[in-house]
Amino acid sequence: VAAGPITLVHAEYNGVILGESSKTDVLPNGTANYNFMTSFESSPNGPNSLDDIAQKPVLLTVVEVLQKEKKQKEKTVPLGQAVVDLLPLLQGTALTSTATVTTSYSLGGLEVAVCTKEPLLSATQFANGNLLSITLEAAYSVPEAFAATGPLQNYMACLQVPAAGEKEFPLLFKNGILKLAGEKEPLPRPKKWPLANIMAPGALSIPNSFIVGGPYDDEDGELNKREDREFRIQAESMKRIVWDTERRCYLDPAAVAILQKRIAECQYWPVEVCRMSVASSSKGKTSKADKGDEDKQIFFHGVAYVNMVPLLCPGVKQIRGAFRVFAYQDSEVFEKTKSQHSVFRDLRTQIGLPKEESCTSGISTPPSRAVPSKTQKEDKEKLTRDKDSSRRVRSREAHCNMVAPFPHQSMTLREQCLPSQQYVEAGTFLMMEIKLDKALVPKRLREELTRRVKQMIPPRAPLPPRTAGAKKAVEDYHNRVTSIAVAILSEYHELFGKQLPDQGVIDHQTLEEQKRQLNFELNSSGKYFAFKEQLKYAVVKIVREKYLKTTAFESQEQLQAFLSELYVYLVDQMHIALNQVGRNLAASPAPLSCTTEEQLWLFAHEAEVNRDYKLASLYHQQVKEPLLFPHNIQYWLDYGAFCLLLEETTKAQECFQQALSLDPHHIQSLLLCGIVAVKLQHYEEAEIFFEDACCLEPSNIVAWTLSGLFYELQNNNIQAEIAFREAKKLLRAELAKERSIPEAAEGEGGKKHISPPLPPPGFYTVLLGFLCPCQGLSPCSCFRNKKPTLGLMETRFLAAPSPGSALGQSPCTIFMKAVEFLMKVNAIQFVHRALAHELLSLQGDPSCAYYLVLAQTSLLREDLSKCEECLHEAVRIDCMNPNVWAQKGHLCYLKRDFGDAKECYERTISFLEDAADMHFVYLRLGSIYLEEKEYGRAKQTYLLACKNSASCLTWLGVGIACYRLEEMVEAEDALSEANALNNTNAEVWGYLTLICLQGGRQLEAEQCYKYTIKVWVCTGLGAGRAGHRLPAQRDGSRPRVPFSPASLI
Repeated sequence: VAAGPITLVHAEYNGVILGESSKTDVLPNGTANYNFMTSFESSPNGPNSLDDIAQKPVLLTVVEVLQKEKKQKEKTVPLGQAVVDLLPLLQGTALTSTATVTTSYSLGGLEVAVCTKEPLLSATQFANGNLLSITLEAAYSVPEAFAATGPLQNYMACLQVPAAGEKEFPLLFKNGILKLAGEKEPLPRPKKWPLANIMAPGALSIPNSFIVGGPYDDEDGELNKREDREFRIQAESMKRIVWDTERRCYLDPAAVAILQKRIAECQYWPVEVCRMSVASSSKGKTSKADKGDEDKQIFFHGVAYVNMVPLLCPGVKQIRGAFRVFAYQDSEVFEKTKSQHSVFRDLRTQIGLPKEESCTSGISTPPSRAVPSKTQKEDKEKLTRDKDSSRRVRSREAHCNMVAPFPHQSMTLREQCLPSQQYVEAGTFLMMEIKLDKALVPKRLREELTRRVKQMIPPRAPLPPRTAGAKKAVEDYHNRVTSIAVAILSEYHELFGKQLPDQGVIDHQTLEEQKRQLNFELNSSGKYFAFKEQLKYAVVKIVREKYLKTTAFESQEQLQAFLSELYVYLVDQMHIALNQVGRNLAASPAPLSCTTEEQLWLFAHEAEVNRDYKLASLYHQQVKEPLLFPHNIQYWLDYGAFCLLLEETTKAQECFQQALSLDPHHIQSLLLCGIVAVKLQHYEEAEIFFEDACCLEPSNIVAWTLSGLFYELQNNNIQAEIAFREAKKLLRAELAKERSIPEAAEGEGGKKHISPPLPPPGFYTVLLGFLCPCQGLSPCSCFRNKKPTLGLMETRFLAAPSPGSALGQSPCTIFMKAVEFLMKVNAIQFVHRALAHELLSLQGDPSCAYYLVLAQTSLLREDLSKCEECLHEAVRIDCMNPNVWAQKGHLCYLKRDFGDAKECYERTISFLEDAADMHFVYLRLGSIYLEEKEYGRAKQTYLLACKNSASCLTWLGVGIACYRLEEMVEAEDALSEANALNNTNAEVWGYLTLICLQGGRQLEAEQCYKYTIKVWVCTGLGAGRAGHRLPAQRDGSRPRVPFSPASLI
């Protein structure tokens, strides 16, 4: 505002002038102090109701007062306008803001404060009420008959929302602007007030309220599929009608309840659109009244059906999307929405429609006779199917060939419907947004979900208290005496050796001499004192726990008496302990193997693949033993996944709940608890688990996808669609981020990385000649340098196509990401549902990854023919994928077609990139080489397996191959490594027996043979080489043969 002129402020609200400020001079700094205050009354049933407060602003007009000339009236010129949005008053906040004054040449501001004597809403109204806002953005792909030339037209839209009682509150959008083909509407763009008395164009914009748009896939309405994208892009730059208007409505608690009830009763709400001619001032023979009535008729009466059911989903507050417009027919509208008449009939006075005038587009049949015939329904269904099968990518000429939906109606009605039918032919759709201030169904809070999960998970039993009683004290004393006795015996053997005299008896004099020398050695070396110190603590515990002596004795006599009693007791217990030492030395058990948790997991996985489930269960129980590896969530999950493989759902549930009790916020544990709850048909618990997982980690794609699969299982399609949409949005963001990283690196480097060519399939045969031709064997160190890349700890998907075979590779989807997780945990039920969605969502043929997963599930069901079909398709799609050839090799191996299996395995190894399960490729290829007596190749193959992830079976294979090659030293080293990893394998002990016999070591051979028989009786040969040489039978059992060392020769 320029300095100098005299100005005032004119205030207006809801069409009523509130007053004017005093005339004020504008100061040189461009400010003016008006000190103007005004007020108006507001009441629920008065002229300024809560709905008016919600959708009508205070209009402030800045007026310049011109200097009047003599004998002339004072002249005023409007400088600009500002609007003050009163919505914060309904939201429970005070309103103090700077309203922007929009002028033709500059922007200014008015400092405005709005307050109320008391809150407009009571505490109950504020807590249970709601605010509904509806934004009508535009109508796209409008009929060709809509032209900018000719008479002026008013483009309108209207819908009704429930109010208190049985009333309906109409929301009318008028004065849509017809825009010709050109550039798209900008985003973001401001929303506009639904008012006509605002002079300044900039003041039409609602402060801080914008249309932001978004991807089509994230919309809730129609035309949001991939095949609709091209049509949507074309329509947004063609002829359109733009409103960009927001209407608001306050819903009291009663209206909120009615809104929920109406949506539950009828999911579709009608949004009517029409065109009405604006009365012209042209002169003619027709009378003025007749001409006005003729102009005020409604044409192009259409309706869009908005699905409101998403608003009943927990936490959903907004619906935004495209909704197709159809010709308005009473029968169809009544059938879909239970609406008995047009909204425009109730708004005749507002839109200037004569009372006796009815709409010319189909409002003809009363609701009582609005039930369509069977033929009409069939025609309508046929039209819908035709329309869905060919989306709006077609040209407008193709749309004109569509059949009218009601061919059996009278010709007169048909002619009346022709203008409205153009909506369908043109493919017109409305862009709308329906938004609530608070969700109708509140979403459960994170704290509540956590509390519910804790209630469902039984509390873990506390660890047993450490016993420190008399019994434990005596046991500790026995153990200490035993350890000291063994140490003294070792000292004796070092001094005098282990060999006994020929008669086996030592004379008394020699024994006394040895005793004297032993005492001298123990005392001179300090070991006697060390042994005494070790025994002291155990004796103190006996005194405290056995005799409960913790205080000083009163007299010396009491002390001597106690020491005598204690000495007798200690000597007696010492004899008991020493007698046990003799028995233990006579039959010493096999030493316990020292293995890490990674090795135990690998052994368990080997047993699973070999279908030796008893041995696999044993390893899993060892790896989850809390005394060995406490608080390890991952291994509880692995054991639960193993139980799912055996279809022991209840035991799997216990494992997953145990993992969840260790960490209530562990996402994988929550998802797996939800999966087993579904298998056990505990659907309420499953919903809690899935919802909690999505709440704890909203960016987890797998969690949202599994939630969608669960809701679909419950026939809750709306919730399922919301979950899938959220997962797709997260996946798009993830893929965009992944694409941006290589592009940035490429921009910096300037050169693209060129992958080296793949070697020919016969490369592996040549490679074997150069790998370790004569090297010796060394103890395995692979687990010290590298952890295995198997199991749930691995991030790579077993059936994912390799990056080297990216030609023709289909993009990743949310369902394949879910399959990646589900296959690792053996949740086959969810895998099939995810694969079904993957098949439906594809535009072309299924991907290689799809067929590969389908082959794996078929193999689990032992449907070998189906597995072979899937692998044939996978090879056809991507013949350079090592995972495909590895899986095909496994199939041939199980069919005992070892020739083809060998071919597939060799081809798998020839690729530069390894398959996901190379460990089993090496194991089975090595066993085939052993069967074919190619011992050199077998040795090198097993060595590759040892280098990647060593196990008892890999070193056993090396040992057998070396034994057949008569490399006895290397064979013994390899078998020793195998024995160190698993000393309960009968075949290892058997080959050690043969090696000792070959070397003439009769005593060691006899010991190995005894261990062979002992282990065979306890465990059988199932854990040995037969476990990976001989495929399992159809019933899961394995062929058994009588065992003896001779059978290994």
